[in-house]
Amino acid sequence: MRLTMFDPAPIGVVFTRGPEHRLAYTNAVYRKTFGDRPLGRPLRRTFPDLAQSGYFDIFDRVLATGEAEVLTAVPIDLDFADSSREETRYFTFSVSRATVSDGSRGVLGVVVETTEQVTAARRIRVLSEERRRALLRYRSLVRAGSEMVWVTGPEGGVTEPSPGWQRVTGQSWEEFRGDGWIDAIHPDDRAAVVERWSRALREVQPRFTHGYRLRLATGGYRHFAVDAAPVRDGDRVIEWIGTCRDVEQEWQDARREKLLARATAVTADTARPDEMLAALTAVIVPELADSCTSYLLPQALHRTPGTALAAERVAAVPRQGPPGPPPHHAEHLRPDSALVRAADRRRPVHAVFRPGSPPPGITPTGTEPWLAPDANSVVLLPVVVDGTTAALVVACVNGDRPPLGSSEISLLQTLLERAHTPLRNALEYQRTRQVALALQHSLLTEPPDVPGLGIAVRYRPSSSAAEVGGDWYDSFVLRDDAAVLTVGDVAGHDLPAAVTMSQLRNMLRGLALDREEPTGEILRRLDASVQTLYHECTATCVLARIERPAPGLLQLQYSAAGHPPPLLVEADGTAHFLDEGRSPMLGLLPDPRHSTAVHPLPPGSTLLLYTDGLVERRNEDLTDGLDRLRRHASTAVRRPLESFCDELLAGMLTADNDDDTALVALRLSVA
Repeated sequence: MRLTMFDPAPIGVVFTRGPEHRLAYTNAVYRKTFGDRPLGRPLRRTFPDLAQSGYFDIFDRVLATGEAEVLTAVPIDLDFADSSREETRYFTFSVSRATVSDGSRGVLGVVVETTEQVTAARRIRVLSEERRRALLRYRSLVRAGSEMVWVTGPEGGVTEPSPGWQRVTGQSWEEFRGDGWIDAIHPDDRAAVVERWSRALREVQPRFTHGYRLRLATGGYRHFAVDAAPVRDGDRVIEWIGTCRDVEQEWQDARREKLLARATAVTADTARPDEMLAALTAVIVPELADSCTSYLLPQALHRTPGTALAAERVAAVPRQGPPGPPPHHAEHLRPDSALVRAADRRRPVHAVFRPGSPPPGITPTGTEPWLAPDANSVVLLPVVVDGTTAALVVACVNGDRPPLGSSEISLLQTLLERAHTPLRNALEYQRTRQVALALQHSLLTEPPDVPGLGIAVRYRPSSSAAEVGGDWYDSFVLRDDAAVLTVGDVAGHDLPAAVTMSQLRNMLRGLALDREEPTGEILRRLDASVQTLYHECTATCVLARIERPAPGLLQLQYSAAGHPPPLLVEADGTAHFLDEGRSPMLGLLPDPRHSTAVHPLPPGSTLLLYTDGLVERRNEDLTDGLDRLRRHASTAVRRPLESFCDELLAGMLTADNDDDTALVALRLSVA
């Protein structure tokens, strides 16, 4: 066989001689593909850049056995002659043993490149897999997707079941198919949906978007957004595909922003509480309710919870029908009225019921009716300002409109917060008329500024007391730079008790300033003075002295005369009562003895002195109140000192609190 016969062949040809497979011949196609490799060298040295060394073993086997081998579409990684970089190409090899004309034996290889065919086949497989996956994804989306997917014919009728639609609406396939889906749309939205959808079908709009309320399988309606597009085969629409997405929260957020903006606009120049409530009532109807009535409570500061309530109706707005009753009308609400319950509890009273069948106790008694005959829900909403119910708002929904729910109540509360400032001003005006409280406040001084110590004080009168109670607090600094804190309680809740309280407070201050004695000795002197000057008077008291026994150290010296124990709360929230230094109340024993106790004060700790109004409740053991105080203080101690005091008062005092409360809190700076 002469090798030159392969020179014009359109495929690559190579011949190697002997067991080392020395390169003896390559034709033009081979050299164009693999380069002009030098003849006479062993194949392994001729192709040192061929990573797939297993190909050389094929030449060994063919030469040894004489059996030809064919490799189809195998990869070769090389720096090919016609390429500027190493790459992978695919070839089909036919390798056989041959003897040439000079009698030498070797291996003849025929090479055909199949890269294009392999790449095309691979691309086809990839596209096929992508289409298969897309179909599977679509089917999964239809079965269980968070959005409802639906398909209609070119004229608009539903042609395929939608598991998502059935899950949300409860419609069966028979109810859903064709135009049956329209029955699940809210009656007020159907006409607009049908008109918009019909126009999209006629005009073959590239995209159809709309929003409507959809009836749920569980009852009620939610807002959904529709997004659909036509599926075309050339110029012909073969079907429509679309989704329905739950957008209830987005709709609620948008409505909230809209109503808040409107409320801000209508109340911008309003300062009077009655005008503010009237303006907000007009915003509430019809967006949130079908009717709304607002009341001011002019005697809120003087009323005992559980008693009759005087209310002034300042607004009554219905959505339709005859106008509501005129404003500025006084109504007297009986103690068993639902409105009185809402005011006393300072929490909304909410009821949802069958139209026209309100539950017992929710309808007004002794007042003009504010529930429509076909009402289905009502919320009685107290407007609480600084712990006092200053106004009441009644909102109702009627007929087949969705009942009031938690989102509407939350939005109502946010809207009514705009009335807090004028209501707060009105309450403050009432407070200034209480001479007794003015006197009380004049006796309770602000705490001193002490380096390294924060001191906060609070006094909260009884919710039912128009008179002054006998609680007091005091704080001052002695000549030796020791800080003194004290709280006390004179028996009684009348003006004489308040006068006696002021005298005992000033007497205690004088005794503490006169001599640098232990706290127990100071209380002994005060006790003797009480028994000499105030016959049949008893009082309780805690006297505390904050000392510096050594640089950087602070300790508490204290005595408690018949008074609840001080509470020490460490920076990490560990709280315990200081039970030492106890003795009987003032004015009780003819020969009084009062002990003194000392306790270290860790850096960052908080010391609380308080009167029994903070912990006592009717029909409850005092230990329960003390334990409740310890838990509240342990939780609130991480707040700033002023907020700590406010948090305790808010958490401990109830709406029917019938005792005064005084407290002094001291906080050490962190070392």
